[in-house]
Amino acid sequence: MTAVESAAALKAKFGNAITNQVEFRGETTVVTTGDAAPGLLKHCRDALGYDLLLDISSVDHMGTDPRFEMVYELYSLAGKSHLRVKFPLSEDAAEAQTVSDLWPTADWHEREVYDMMGIHFTGHPDLRRILMWDGYPHFPLRKEFPLAGKSTEVPDVAFTNPAPLAGGPFVSSVGAQDTVHREPRSRE
Repeated sequence: MTAVESAAALKAKFGNAITNQVEFRGETTVVTTGDAAPGLLKHCRDALGYDLLLDISSVDHMGTDPRFEMVYELYSLAGKSHLRVKFPLSEDAAEAQTVSDLWPTADWHEREVYDMMGIHFTGHPDLRRILMWDGYPHFPLRKEFPLAGKSTEVPDVAFTNPAPLAGGPFVSSVGAQDTVHREPRSRE
């Protein structure tokens, strides 16, 4: 079954819960509601054969309501088709149902989304930070997070002196006139 046929099957089963379908550059995206998403994703796995969860990500549409959007990349090994499922989440209730019971790989994907965006996953077996340290109060991929980062009370955990390889054979020359002269081998 192709992704377009899968989208049509989802529209037939879930009706008005499918709010949009987009075809772009040979990729099919189905947009649904947050309430229908758990059942729809389960149907994708059980009935439509999307047995591989490639990725889970989220998008911050700061300034709009709903602010967040969840994005699930699914793949059918038998059908060799890729389907994207999206659904919105409001800022007030940035929470989605876990799919780690459907696809075990969702465990780490959901932890990353939680860590970077602050979106909670109900029913997740071990929802804790995966990249930032415990107790870190911010979510680095949210749009209000400054590009330069935020100051912290945490003491430096790494050395503050120049890296041991500074100026070494594998380090490019910062400020060199062009890319040829930045190349480490140009110093020989």
